[in-house]
Formats: sequence, C-alpha cells, structure tokens
Amino acid sequence: MNKKPKAIIALVLTVLTVALIIWTCFFSGGSYWVFDPQGPIGQAQKELIIITTVLALVVILPVMIMTFVIVWRYRDRPDSKAKYKPHWDDSAKLETIWWGIPIVVIIAIAIITARYTYDLEPSKPLASTEKPITIQVSSLDWKWLFMYPDEGIATVNTLTIPEDVPVRFELTSDAPMNSFWIPQLGGQIYTMSGMAMTLHLQADHPGTYYGSGANFSGEHFAQMRFDVNAVPRDQYNQWVQKAKQENNPLTEEGYTALAQPGVGQKTTYSAFPEGLFQRIVTKYVVEGSENPHGGHGAQAPAVTETASAAEVKPASGTEEAQASPSHSGH
Repeated sequence: MNKKPKAIIALVLTVLTVALIIWTCFFSGGSYWVFDPQGPIGQAQKELIIITTVLALVVILPVMIMTFVIVWRYRDRPDSKAKYKPHWDDSAKLETIWWGIPIVVIIAIAIITARYTYDLEPSKPLASTEKPITIQVSSLDWKWLFMYPDEGIATVNTLTIPEDVPVRFELTSDAPMNSFWIPQLGGQIYTMSGMAMTLHLQADHPGTYYGSGANFSGEHFAQMRFDVNAVPRDQYNQWVQKAKQENNPLTEEGYTALAQPGVGQKTTYSAFPEGLFQRIVTKYVVEGSENPHGGHGAQAPAVTETASAAEVKPASGTEEAQASPSHSGH
C-alpha cells in the first residue's frame, strides 16, 4: 500500500492546525489584554514575555523541525537512500551543539529575567514627576472594596484613577486569599488576611480597563470583577468632589454587612470609618501576640480604636500600611 498520500494528509493537517492557532491568537479580533499594555509596568512585562519566548524558540523550533525531518527521512520504505549506520553512537560536534545552545539560552533568560524582576519589584515606586495617589484595597467575599485615604471616599467594584499618575495600592483581605489583577496595567499580586502588600501601577492613557480576582475563592469568585476608569486629572478631581457630595457614608455596620459573603454591586461612598484598613489588616491578630505572617517581614500596624457607627469620619491623609515582600511580583 502506498503510504505517501497518508503522509501528505498528515502534513497538511499539521500546517492547517498551526495556521488556525496563529489566526485565533492574533487575527480573530479577540482581546488579549496582556499584549495590549496601557502602563509602564504592563509594557515591561510584555517585553519580558516576548524576549523569553523568542529565546526559547531558538531551541524549540530547530527541535521541532529536526523531529519532522528525521521521522520523514528515516521512515521505513523500500527505496530509502538514508545512510545506515547501526554502530554510530557519538559525535562531539553534535553533543556540543545540542548541549551548548540550550545552556547559553538558559543563562541569557536567567540574566534577563533577574534584571526585570528587580526592576519590576511591586513595592518599588514608579519614577514620575507626579505625586502618587494611594488606594487601600480589601478583597471580600465576593467583591472588592477600594478606600481613598487622602480623598476620604470609598468604592465597591469600581476604581477611578488619574491617567499618567502613579498609584500606590495597599492590599489586604478580609476573606480567603485572593489575587488582585489589572492585566493591562501590570501583573497580579496576592491579597492575604493579616498582612498588607504594596503594588505600584500607572495608566498612561485614559480608558476603562478590566480588573478581577485571579484566585479561586469560592462560589462566586468568577464575579469578582471591577472596572478601572483612567481619566484626566481634572475629571478625577471632579469625580472625587461628586462622590463626597453624595451623602452615602460607609458606616461600621455598613462595612460589617458588606463583608458578608455575597456578590456586590458598584457603589460609591462619600466617607468611610477612619482606620478601617488598618483594622482589617490586624483583625485576625490576637492582641499581644506577634503577627502570624511575621516571617514575611510584615509588622502588623497598630490597632486603632473602632469608630462608632454614628460618627463616621472621612479618612484624612494616607495611613501607611506596613508592606511585606510580594509573592507573585509585578
């Protein structure tokens, strides 16, 4: 039986499969946020992905090509002209090539990755002439609470930031561990109870960006999404003033209800209890004991006296949270 038609069919199917994958990834009109960065951190991460992929292809492509060539050339056929060397078992030249090139590639990837890792350290402030704004983030079941300590306002499942201005995120959790992620601005970082993480991001262009919880945290984890609205500075200031005038403060009782498991709706609060973020961070620390996450380098902030529900004060000034080193990085 002639095996040539089967080989041709297999080759055609392979080529079509590769073409379909390439078309799906780059030309089908889909949105690939990681490859459409809108900030300096996201752009640097995209560069790292491309560089490491290209270096890996230096090894992968020749191997794939050689695999096909060897299978085709040395296939079983009556008229085969391939050299038959049953006792050949060594070649110093070939050994040097297929061991040397991968080693060089791995060393190059290691050096490049290490440099980017230090440059993209999450707690490292971004270089800018603009003063950063601070946003305190707490992941709940199954919603996100954002507190603006300098502005004295808070939001749920929606985030507004000024474009081209660094943002310092201080992150914790009042629920199971989650992962804060805005794909177009930078990589994800964990939110964990009993400790505060720090993440610096920036949006270089106005727009609405997708944000989500990237860690499984229960029944409705897939609905832990939020919008990130990057707007010009004057529009941001107008939004802050409008939020303050809404007369919808987040009280202590309101936060207790908000923290209960359930899907949250987009909400804006004109004020929130002073010291709320610090109390969330230290909520699970027994008084007089050491921080259970002390091994990560985080020191628990001092616990402030709980504000009464009837006397909700806007947060004034940035109350710095002690940040531990990131587990996931930018």
